[in-house]
Amino acid sequence: MNQDIEHAPRDAVILLSGGLDSATVLAMAQAQGFRCHALSISYGQRHVAELEAARALAEQAGCLSYRRIEMDMRLIGGSALTDPAIEVPTTPSDDIPITYVPARNTVFLSLAMGLAEVLGAQDLFIGVNAVDYSGYPDCRPAFLEQFQKLSQLATKAGVESGQGLRIHAPLLHMSKGEIIRQGIALGVDYAATVSCYQADDQGRACGVCDSCRLRQEGFVQAGVNDPTRYISAST
Repeated sequence: MNQDIEHAPRDAVILLSGGLDSATVLAMAQAQGFRCHALSISYGQRHVAELEAARALAEQAGCLSYRRIEMDMRLIGGSALTDPAIEVPTTPSDDIPITYVPARNTVFLSLAMGLAEVLGAQDLFIGVNAVDYSGYPDCRPAFLEQFQKLSQLATKAGVESGQGLRIHAPLLHMSKGEIIRQGIALGVDYAATVSCYQADDQGRACGVCDSCRLRQEGFVQAGVNDPTRYISAST
């Protein structure tokens, strides 16, 4: 095989939420030489500040393109992230928490798969994590494996050549501290990311939700200062 062709830059779709994990994944994909197209989903989430963070991160990283798809999963409800009548929990739970959004990652990956097919890309990056995560069923290795198999049946490339998407989840088995150390090594500006489930319009974090707790623990594990902007200066 021609080595120049084998090692030619490849296009990849990056699901970019604007949070800590997806910002790290974008940096990792670029470090591997991928030509990155960022995709964010406005799905009716209460923490809409993450979308502006995603746009800024994509611009800062020099992504080839940035797209934001609008949809409304509030019509489904069932999650504290999409139903304002359901409070965001502030204490850990052994059960799948109410911040789980039914079908979210399935929908996100489907949209990213469609974009990848249009772009002629075979690589898709997502920042799911099976170590420091909230117990969501769509953040597990088994889910990603099955979706990758689905892409072989659901895309033109998969049907015609048997080559579906390659789904990359580089954070899957990393702790939050390991993720942060990796991101810092790649120059990720974590002060520009928004992870909080109930961040205000300025992107400031509540400091008490599950996502904030995991993020705080991650910076402690990494041994670096937490650059997160909090609503309360005492948090």
